Amino acid sequence: MLKHLYIRNFAIIDELELDFNSGLTALTGETGAGKSILLGALDLVLGDRADNDSIKQGCDYAEIVAEFDVQNLDHVIAWLVSQELNSEGECILRRRIAKDGRSRAYVNSTPVNLQAIRELAEMLIDIHGQHEHQSIMKSTVQRQLLDDYASHVSLLEAVSNLYIELKLVDEQLKHLQQTCNEQNDRLDLLRFQLQELDALAPEENEYRALISQHKRLANAEKLASTVQQAIYSLSEDDNSNIQSTLSHIINSLGDINEIDSSLSPVAEMLNESLVQIDESVSLLQNYQDNIDLDSTQLARIEQRMQNILDLARKHRVEADELPALHEKLQQELDDIDHLDERLDEIANRQTELEGEYIKACEELTASRNRAADILNKKITRSMQTLGMSGGKFEITISPATSKRSAHGLDQIEFTVTANAGQDCRPLARIASGGELARISLALQMIIANNSKIPALVFDEVDSGVGGGIAEIVGQHLRALGSTTDRSNQVICITHLPQVASQAHHHLRVEKQTSNKQTTCQVITLDKEQRRQEIARMLSGVQITEQSLAHADSMLARTSD
Repeated sequence: MLKHLYIRNFAIIDELELDFNSGLTALTGETGAGKSILLGALDLVLGDRADNDSIKQGCDYAEIVAEFDVQNLDHVIAWLVSQELNSEGECILRRRIAKDGRSRAYVNSTPVNLQAIRELAEMLIDIHGQHEHQSIMKSTVQRQLLDDYASHVSLLEAVSNLYIELKLVDEQLKHLQQTCNEQNDRLDLLRFQLQELDALAPEENEYRALISQHKRLANAEKLASTVQQAIYSLSEDDNSNIQSTLSHIINSLGDINEIDSSLSPVAEMLNESLVQIDESVSLLQNYQDNIDLDSTQLARIEQRMQNILDLARKHRVEADELPALHEKLQQELDDIDHLDERLDEIANRQTELEGEYIKACEELTASRNRAADILNKKITRSMQTLGMSGGKFEITISPATSKRSAHGLDQIEFTVTANAGQDCRPLARIASGGELARISLALQMIIANNSKIPALVFDEVDSGVGGGIAEIVGQHLRALGSTTDRSNQVICITHLPQVASQAHHHLRVEKQTSNKQTTCQVITLDKEQRRQEIARMLSGVQITEQSLAHADSMLARTSD
C-alpha cells in the first residue's frame, strides 16, 4: 500500500508530506483547492508524461517521492529482485523533472526508465478516474473490463500470440501465391539467363586473372628483350659482365688480405653479392624460358575477356560479380522449382495454426462466459442498492463480425435495463448519465475488489449520485477498504459528505494565499475537524447547528 507521499515545487505546492494508512481515506476540500494536483503528482511519480509547466513558478525543478509497503507482495518483491532493485523490502519511487525538460526516475535510488517504473506501478496502485463512466460505453473498454475481472491473462496471451503468428503466415502465403502467379514468365527469363551463364561458366576472380595474363602476353616481346639484356650484362658480356668483374675484384682483395686483413669484411660482402647475382641470373634464365610469345593464346584470352564484359554489361554488373549473379539466379530458379512444396508447407502450417487459434479462442470465450455470469449477478445486485431497483445488468457475448482479432472471436456488449419487466438493451443506448455513473462505479468497485493490487484510488467516481445512494456508495467503498483477508487501501477524492463520513481516515486539501503567493496544503483531520468538514460539505460556507447535527448523525451511522 501507499505509505508516504512527498511533493516539492509541484504546481502550487511548495513542500508537502503525507502519510497514508490502510482502509478508506477520504480527500475533501473546496473545488479548486488542489485535490487534482495531488492526483497529478501521484500520476507523475507512477510514470506519467512529464511536463515542465507543472514545476512551481520560480523553481528550477519539481520532485515527487512515493513510498510503498510491499512486505506481503511476493510478486512485487520478485520483480524488484529480477530488476536488481530490491532494497530489503523497501519500494520507493522518485521522479524529478527539471525546467530544461529533463526528467529522471528512480526506484530505490537506482535510475530506471519510465517503462520500468510504469510496469512496477501497475502492480502497486490502480487509479479510477472520475470520467471513466463516459468510456464504459466503448466496446473495447467493455471487453477490457470483463477480461480484467476474469483474470485470464494466459488465455489472452495465447490468443494474441497465435493471432500474430497467423498474420505472419498469411502474409507468407499471400507472397508465395503471388510468386506462383508470376513464376511462368520469370521461369522463362531465368532459364534463358542461366543458359548464357552456364555456357560462359565464369569463375571466381577469373576476370582479374585474365587481366594479369593478358598484360604479360601483350608485352611478351618487351619482357623477353629486357630479361635477355639483363642476363647478358650480368653474365654473358665477354668484355664487362658483372659476374666476371666481381670475381676478379674478390680475387684481388684475397691477394692483399695477408698484407692487411682489415679488408676481409669487404671481401665477404662482395662474395655474398656474387652469390645473389648468380641466383638472379638463374631466375632470369628460368623466366626467359617460360615467356609465352603465343599470339593465339593472347587472342583466346582477349576473346574470353570480351565475352565476360559483354555478359556483365547485359546484366548491369561488374565483370567480377558474374559468378555471384550466376549462383543467385540458380538459387532463385531452385526456389521456384520447389515453390509448390513450400506453398503446401505454409498452407499446412496455416491450417494447423488456425485450429490452435480457434481452440484458444473457444477457451477464452468459455472463461469470459463464466466471468460474465458472476459479474452479471454482482452488478445487478449492486444496482438494487444504487437507486435502480428492479434493474438488471447483462453481458452478451456473441461471435464477432470480423474474422479474427488479437482479442479473440467475441463481440462483447454490456446491456442493461433500469426498470423491472423490460428487456436489456445496449448500455450506450438506454442508460442516462446518472445511471451510467452508478453502473460504472459498481463495475469499478467489483473489479477492484477482485484485483490483486493493494492500493486503489477513486477520483470523484461518485459524481452524479447523491442522497441515500451516495451513502450506499460510501459504504461500498468502506467495505472495499475493510477486506479482512488482506490489507486493502482505498483513497477516495470526493465532494459527497455521505462518502466522506464513511472513511476510516480523512484529509482536507486547502488552498492558502500569503504575500500574493498561493500554496496548497493537506491537513489530517481529527474527530472535531472531521465533524466540521462534513458539516461544511453539507451546508456550504456557513456551518449551522443543523448541519453539525446532521454531520454527527452521519458519522454515528458509520460502522465496520
